[in-house]
Amino acid sequence: MGRGAAVLLLAFVLFLASHSTPASAATKSYLVVSKDPVSVLIALIAGLTSNFKTLYVFDEIKGIGVQIDDVLALLLQNNPRVFAVIPDRLHNVYTTHSWGFLGLETYDGNMETAGWKWHASAFGEGVVIGHVDTGVSPISESFRDDDLSAPFGWLGRCDAGKDTTFRCNNKLIGARYFSAGIQSSNTLVGEADANSPRDYVGHGSHTLSTSGGGFVNGTSAFGHGKGTAKGGSPKARVASYKACYAPGCSSMDILAAILAAVADGVDVLSLSLGADAADYAADLMAIGTFYAVQKGVTVVCAGGNSGPQPGSVSNLAPWMLTVGASTMDRDFPAQVTYGATTIKGLSLSTSTEPANKQYPMISGDKANPDGQSSVNSALCVPGSLDPAKVNGKIVVCTRGVNGRVEKGLVVKKAGGVGMVLCNDEIAGNGLITDPHLIPAAHCSYSDCKKLIAYLRSNESPVGNITVADAEFHVKPAPVMAFFSSRGPNTITPQILKPDITAPGVSVIAAISEEVSATGLDFDDRRVPYGIMSGTSMACPHVSGVAGLVKAEHTEWTPAMIKSAIMTTASNGDNDNGPIRDETGAAATPFSYGSGQLNPVRALDPGLVYDTTLYDYANFLCSLRPTQSQNLLPISIPFLVSLFLPANSNPFTCSLGVAVRPENLNYPSISAACLSVSKTTTVTRRVKNVGAAYSKYTVSIVQPTAGVKITVKPSTLSFSQIGEEKEFTVELDVDDAPAVAANYVFGSIEWTDGTHRVRSPVVATTKCS
Repeated sequence: MGRGAAVLLLAFVLFLASHSTPASAATKSYLVVSKDPVSVLIALIAGLTSNFKTLYVFDEIKGIGVQIDDVLALLLQNNPRVFAVIPDRLHNVYTTHSWGFLGLETYDGNMETAGWKWHASAFGEGVVIGHVDTGVSPISESFRDDDLSAPFGWLGRCDAGKDTTFRCNNKLIGARYFSAGIQSSNTLVGEADANSPRDYVGHGSHTLSTSGGGFVNGTSAFGHGKGTAKGGSPKARVASYKACYAPGCSSMDILAAILAAVADGVDVLSLSLGADAADYAADLMAIGTFYAVQKGVTVVCAGGNSGPQPGSVSNLAPWMLTVGASTMDRDFPAQVTYGATTIKGLSLSTSTEPANKQYPMISGDKANPDGQSSVNSALCVPGSLDPAKVNGKIVVCTRGVNGRVEKGLVVKKAGGVGMVLCNDEIAGNGLITDPHLIPAAHCSYSDCKKLIAYLRSNESPVGNITVADAEFHVKPAPVMAFFSSRGPNTITPQILKPDITAPGVSVIAAISEEVSATGLDFDDRRVPYGIMSGTSMACPHVSGVAGLVKAEHTEWTPAMIKSAIMTTASNGDNDNGPIRDETGAAATPFSYGSGQLNPVRALDPGLVYDTTLYDYANFLCSLRPTQSQNLLPISIPFLVSLFLPANSNPFTCSLGVAVRPENLNYPSISAACLSVSKTTTVTRRVKNVGAAYSKYTVSIVQPTAGVKITVKPSTLSFSQIGEEKEFTVELDVDDAPAVAANYVFGSIEWTDGTHRVRSPVVATTKCS
């Protein structure tokens, strides 16, 4: 390991430690970072107590993962030889046709079209994509090595643990597992699961095959959506780092997995997991990914499934490429006919009712046993339905509390023949495609209001559910998934999150046959490919494209790859309108970031924003509570200067106006706390990666009111590849300051006539 990489990560940990709070008495596992070598730190702890357990040794940061009591944690935190004591916490995973929808499979003989671009980038061959997730199914067809040769320069290994049948190959070149953290937390994990890289959840196989799975013909999910499964980089090698289990993911295990992946030599690291947003000081995942990026690894993370609440997005650090979830132009329709009306829902049911037969219908709130609550029966929770009232009928159940597929099982056990799953007002029009156990349709709140009115106005209501195969060219698309977490960034509002959106609804990919098709204990169905939704599914779409860009531009930094993906994103739909949210209204960058992933344009972006060590160091400097207060035992400037080449000038934290978090050289622009009386100026720097001689002109989409955007200069001329130019974006509060008190949205776009390099602009006078 290089001295500089260790020094930089240590600098970051030290900076975060200065902001940390005392350890929680309830937490038993900690990351402890020392000024001294790890052996000295272990000796220090051993001298204080014999009641400790070392979980991991992190030489990269002079730290250990250790299980200790809260009294010792407090003692260590106050020890002058200890820099940081950070508690472990639990993370969770965030849980085909998509590549055609994104434009990669189009080919009409024109070598400039998308299909040729995919082929010209060698389908990601030569790149290694690693995933930190729930493991991998080694028997999946998506991970056949076909004609792939042995990888060159790979430093990883296939650690089968106690799983004697687990094998890697020239496609799945690495598999490791990390469970010391989750096991030390007294969380129940199965013996086989904790000691094998095999996927016992299904999530890890699904995400890994989405980013780097090979071509598999004739796949479908329960007979629906038949086609060829493949990842975004179908000829990339893949490696699985298992740090997640059914109960969740220990941040200690995640950190160990990230550092192992970097040491093994992955090019792209995908993490479809996260926790509620917390200060970077409490986020071991932020620390690990910072190290990965500085070692040249592009890191892609899911933004979370807590939408549509504002400020719900997670994985907020600027070195992460954070992904939201949106729909594609494919549905799995299910029609509900009642009276003379037909409404459309979604379903992946394998069975359907005869189209010409009508069945009695009943609302769940009318199907409760005498003396029991209608609240439970409306939700169709277990034991809440009266078989005498339900037998032979279609039951209308309200979404919430228990699982969507489980509600169908409750109906089935009570003798029902079908289910209409209705959203409540909060869920609105956000629908999920599930492999239901009985004929079923998931319908929107607006459609269900009409259905409920029909049930209440008819003494003998009847209806029918018909499930069809996949429907393509659905409009509008993309639409933001209702569950996709939204901005603003609650830690650093000057960094717009999420960064981008990608297909994350009803995605078909490989799953593990060690688990049921739905992941539910009562479901005994086992299939090789299944359908899932979540920002977990959107994240590997971006990871796959990052692999393509890396294969095409092997010398690019993670920041350049990230910029190429963000600045080429699309902000419109296939119906000539803007990207919309779940209500049908125009969405904002707090939903989609820079826009919808556009793989073809990402391969040739024209200009990129390259974020350097200096940029990140200044960003860290800007987060200090006061410019005059030295919070670190050893200064960031000194440590960063050790990372730089010997003949370079030492880096120092500037105290000037440029040291503000919004001036990080980031592909999007977000400015908070705007002054009403004077101009706020944001600086940016772009690098030419297109034609040697080129001239770019800026165009501006102004916010509707509140803030005026000015870019200086308005043209940028380049004479060579790799040349960089700086520009400023001036933000002035106009004659509608009340509008600027809320967030306003605009954009700037540089174009040379061929390339379009777009950055969203978000601004507010609010300071938090």
